[in-house]
Amino acid sequence: MAKETGVLTIFSHNLMARQKTVQTAGQAQLGEFAPEFAHLNDDILFGEVWSRSDLLSLRDRSMVTITALISQGIADSSLKYHLQSAKDNGITRTEIAEIITHIAFYAGWPKGWTAFNLAKEVWNDDVKGDDAKAAFQREMVFPIGEPNTAYAKFFTGRSYLAQISDSQIPFFNVTFEPGCRNNWHIHHATTGGGQMLIGIAGRGWYQEEGKAAQEILPGTVIHIPANVKHWHGASKDSWFAHLAFEIQGENTSNEWLEPVCNEEYNKIK
Repeated sequence: MAKETGVLTIFSHNLMARQKTVQTAGQAQLGEFAPEFAHLNDDILFGEVWSRSDLLSLRDRSMVTITALISQGIADSSLKYHLQSAKDNGITRTEIAEIITHIAFYAGWPKGWTAFNLAKEVWNDDVKGDDAKAAFQREMVFPIGEPNTAYAKFFTGRSYLAQISDSQIPFFNVTFEPGCRNNWHIHHATTGGGQMLIGIAGRGWYQEEGKAAQEILPGTVIHIPANVKHWHGASKDSWFAHLAFEIQGENTSNEWLEPVCNEEYNKIK
């Protein structure tokens, strides 16, 4: 059994050990024409400077680089490359929007607009178009958010998190792809505690140990007492999203337990 304190928190984890960054663009494009420049680009800039992740994380280096490029008014393929690298290094859609907005006040508003056009191409590939996730996003007012990597080991299938409020009553929008559900778990507390869920889009399920599963539709409110073993997630054929509110209490903690097995889950109609 695994124990986790707190609830559904988004965080980025940057590996601080030295990692070698491999780049071959210089050799591929300029190797014959300017071999020394290709060497400096591939082996020194990326192979050594970018690889000093024990001094400055790849995520931080991406922020520094895109700030420098945007400030100079560079908006060609090099900026798009570094925006993609920033995304790969953990910078979220929400963060890049704030970063470019901040840069625009110092580097110039037109440069910000230009950078946003490229950033939208890089970050909006999963919310535009006619794919199922994009269509589901259009069904609800709250954002789907970012992949739930911090708690992925406690979920079957892919889920996403968006913090809606971080003051007064902090709460999250949790989105599940079809068939996704979290493990059995318990919100422990000596007094108070527990959780409240409000369905906002799609169709899902909530089940307490020893009881039949309860359907969650938009507008459904689920009150989960402290110290009760339960799980919740999407139906097999529908995306699903709910708001999750943690109820304050004393000595609260979350205990994550075993997954909901496919045989048990597939029995639910």
